[in-house]
Amino acid sequence: MQQSDETTGASAEITAGITFQRILVIIPTYNEKENLARVVREVLAQDQRIDILVVDDDSPDGTGQLAQDLMATESRLNLLARAGKEGLGRAYIAGFQWGLARDYDLFFEMDADLSHPPDHLPRIIAAASHHDLVIGSRYVGGRVTVINWPISRLLLSYFGCFYARTITGLPVSDATAGFNCFRRSTLEAIALDRIRSNGYSFQIELKFRAWKNGARIGEIPIVFTERDTGESKMSKKIVREAVWKVWWIRILYIFGRL
Repeated sequence: MQQSDETTGASAEITAGITFQRILVIIPTYNEKENLARVVREVLAQDQRIDILVVDDDSPDGTGQLAQDLMATESRLNLLARAGKEGLGRAYIAGFQWGLARDYDLFFEMDADLSHPPDHLPRIIAAASHHDLVIGSRYVGGRVTVINWPISRLLLSYFGCFYARTITGLPVSDATAGFNCFRRSTLEAIALDRIRSNGYSFQIELKFRAWKNGARIGEIPIVFTERDTGESKMSKKIVREAVWKVWWIRILYIFGRL
């Protein structure tokens, strides 16, 4: 991979930078009432071009209702309410489809718990003028920038990324990163309705499909801080899915079925 102070890229050819008029930050939520108001406020403060789409899976704690209440005073906030908990991957696909239908130029994936720092958004937007996919990376350049994770969780994540890169060949440092920015054309080239992964493996598959479609990928180092309120959505089921799904992704690609 090629490296610079700001980004690493899969391609040496970088076209002239472009500007984006409409930017959508997609935030999936399930029981994130304690974090929602703060993340909405901090994200919207970064750039006047940014709109937010909260994709809520009928959170029992009232996150969806809070989003509706916030919309009364914030015109750049939108809510996509779903009937039940369908998982991270399905939430993002629904968000992408919502935004594509409304002519957004740039799409962010972002967690609701502020582990993805909103003040990094301007740097990632700037990098997207030269890349089709920009990853907010915890491991770029051999550095580890994670705060408040136990060593077991850190090792699981770090070696999980190594495992995913080894099996798929994906040329990025942080294959499972959830803080990602896609150009509209990159998402349009991906058959979103054919994606079957849902947890960490969804992030791997989405990057893999973009890469195989020729996307120029950049990575921006971020400082990832574990949530201080609410509960983590990590589970053994998500880890197991990621372990075998990377082989599924690789095999489908080899046989031209991806």
